[in-house]
Amino acid sequence: MEKIIVIGNGMVGYKFCEKLRAKAGKNQFEITVFGEEPHPAYDRVHLSEYFTNPSVASLEMAPRSWYEENDINLISGEMIIAIDRANKTITSHKGTTLSYDKLILATGSSAFVPPIKGVEKQGVFVYRTIEDLDAIIEYSKKTKKAAVLGGGLLGLEAAKAMIDLKQETHVVEFAPRLMPRQLDNAGSDALLSKMEELGIRLHLNKNTRNISGDGKITAMEFADDSILDVEMLVISAGIKPRDELATACGLAVGQRGGIVVNDLLQTDDTDIYAIGECALHKNFIYGLVAPGYEMADVVVNQLIGSNDKTFKSYDMSTKLKLIGVDVASFGNALCENETHKPIVFEDNYKGIYKRINISEDGKRLLGGILVGEAEAYNMLLQITLNGMALPPNPEDLILGSRGGEETKMELPDSAQICSCENVTKGDICQAIVDNGFEDVAQVKACTKAGTGCGACNPIVKDIFNEQLAKMGKVVKNVICEHFDYSRQELLDIIKIKKVKDFDQLLDEHGKGDGCETCRPLAASLLASTWNEMILEKGKDAIQDTNDKYLANIQKGGSYSVVPRIPGGEITPDKLIVIGEVAKEYDLYTKITGGQRIDLFGAQIHQLPDIWEKLINAGFESGHAYGKSLRTVKSCVGSTWCRYGLHDSVSFSIEVEERYRGLRSPHKLKSAVSGCRRECAEAQSKDFGIIATEIGWNLYVCGNGGSNPQHAVLLAGDVDSATCLKYIDRFLMFYIKTAEPLNRTATWLNKLDGGIDYLIDVVVNDSLGIAADLEREMQFMVDTYKCEWKEVVNNPELRKKFTHFVNTEIPDPTMKFEDMRGQKKPVEWGA
Repeated sequence: MEKIIVIGNGMVGYKFCEKLRAKAGKNQFEITVFGEEPHPAYDRVHLSEYFTNPSVASLEMAPRSWYEENDINLISGEMIIAIDRANKTITSHKGTTLSYDKLILATGSSAFVPPIKGVEKQGVFVYRTIEDLDAIIEYSKKTKKAAVLGGGLLGLEAAKAMIDLKQETHVVEFAPRLMPRQLDNAGSDALLSKMEELGIRLHLNKNTRNISGDGKITAMEFADDSILDVEMLVISAGIKPRDELATACGLAVGQRGGIVVNDLLQTDDTDIYAIGECALHKNFIYGLVAPGYEMADVVVNQLIGSNDKTFKSYDMSTKLKLIGVDVASFGNALCENETHKPIVFEDNYKGIYKRINISEDGKRLLGGILVGEAEAYNMLLQITLNGMALPPNPEDLILGSRGGEETKMELPDSAQICSCENVTKGDICQAIVDNGFEDVAQVKACTKAGTGCGACNPIVKDIFNEQLAKMGKVVKNVICEHFDYSRQELLDIIKIKKVKDFDQLLDEHGKGDGCETCRPLAASLLASTWNEMILEKGKDAIQDTNDKYLANIQKGGSYSVVPRIPGGEITPDKLIVIGEVAKEYDLYTKITGGQRIDLFGAQIHQLPDIWEKLINAGFESGHAYGKSLRTVKSCVGSTWCRYGLHDSVSFSIEVEERYRGLRSPHKLKSAVSGCRRECAEAQSKDFGIIATEIGWNLYVCGNGGSNPQHAVLLAGDVDSATCLKYIDRFLMFYIKTAEPLNRTATWLNKLDGGIDYLIDVVVNDSLGIAADLEREMQFMVDTYKCEWKEVVNNPELRKKFTHFVNTEIPDPTMKFEDMRGQKKPVEWGA
């Protein structure tokens, strides 16, 4: 078995392992990976998210168990200090010596620190690793004013981090404009105005001469004799390839750093490869992750004996969202040394800048810049990369058709759609044809397109829809054969036409008699819109079994009783009532994961009487039977816990009582944790809240179950009122747009633009619907009524709870047996 050693467990080192295991069997290669940091590889591209969610696990490319499952020996926290090329061995700082057949250098880069006097002072940091971020977070607790040295991509990411840490934030840039490699002066001005709106103070054309202070930084001094008082400085001025190991063992390195490699990514030792930010290919260091992934793929092909692939120069086009602002540059963005004809659009009011560079003969798109609005990025990039012919009016590419016929561009099959995973349009189309996929999520899982930075997701979906159309397939998300509408369209009809019952909906907008799919769905939509009692006015006929009896049917045919216990807080008196009810009706009792008590084994005719006793004791329906809010779990919070930052119990009760009974496309779960220790497991909920030193972090779209998914941060450090406002908007937007039976996690996975788009809608009100969403939620809050209280107090509704329509006797077939002092249903067939 050939021995492979990988030095460096960053994103590129991890991707190399993943690709090698995918293309070769476990018996072909023995893989050992050394990483200096104590963690498995993590996503350095999204490092700034650590400031609002300080969890290394959420950034990991894969858990440690992935390495074990793939027979990869991951040795973390151990630095390689020597390579013996003659004997083909490596030695670590702990004295570990291993031999190799092929050695992969994926050592990455370190932060470039300019030679400025005073840079060693306390309070001066670099922005590169988790340990750097931990140090910055700790130091920021005693500072109010911070500067970032570097106005490039990394520097602006660091500036966002300073804002998240509630610092008065300054950015100092040596060049006369921001992101000087990607933007021209006008693009920089547009970005600058956006940054200033966010409270970031920018200092361009500043040459830092000295970092002053007595042991710790107090100010930055510039060559023009100006001074900026600051308490903390984060240096993010570029990267420096990690080539010291290569230099020490005699491999060729460039004059300005980087391990020299050929088109096969071989160093001048053919058994040693270099990939990622440490590799110098044709005098160029690639500082993006996508070229590193491509390098990993080229080396894997060499190792498995497929020599048909070499590394060429790589397109450095990029699209990103900087502190909520879309920024993209592609192709030859600046065209400083190429004759061209630019087309420019500027909207200074909205902070939008677009520039495309047309070849002098007017036939090709050379590149361009987008700031403030970058929806056209993917198509413009493909036109540039594939040399596609331009439309008669190329300005349409950034201005739209403006009333004329829409410009449609057909991409060739060779067009690279996902640069992170090197997936072409042809790969996507072939996967759809070969596998008969009818869901874009299946295509992404098969090809891996869109699973990296996610920037290509919109165009992947466009290609998916176009390919289905070519195959004669029309995938319309209609509800069923009785309604030729999607769930969202039917909801709009109910609201606009003021439809109050299913018969009217079916008569006026459907056909046939309805079915088990459309009936409960319509019931849910009517409840989400009008919040009327779901068993009145004939609505009980369209409910599913659980909603029809306001209880979940259990094994053996009995039903459960689940009273609401907001926040998991319950008095001794209420506990006694539950115990008395359970004893009187011989009900099995169980404490649930949602911090409430379920009572099992009730028969239908018993339900109103049981609930009457519970309601009289102050309980309400827990809606365990409905596609609605279930529970809001909480830890004990600051009231009792010495680590608690805020009163999580009181807030969870407020949240649960606000959204109780809210009907939605699927069940909803929530939790509130009083500190980042997360005892309430808020990040596994549809919406979860975690206390911070100055407010709450709001996470959305997580769930447990068979396909667990961590929730993602929607807003950080918000006060309680703002948190509730965002939840109002989030839930109503979900109710309006999700497909039937989609949990929030699935809904987010299908949402074009993902979490960035959701933040734009909920936090930034990009669609201008926030006020409507809040108003609609307030209507649901104001009109809430406990469904079981309505039944208990209404003799006609009580009559519906019988086993048989012609007699009130209980179901004689229901049988139970004893188990640990409580009853359980007799097994079927026993």
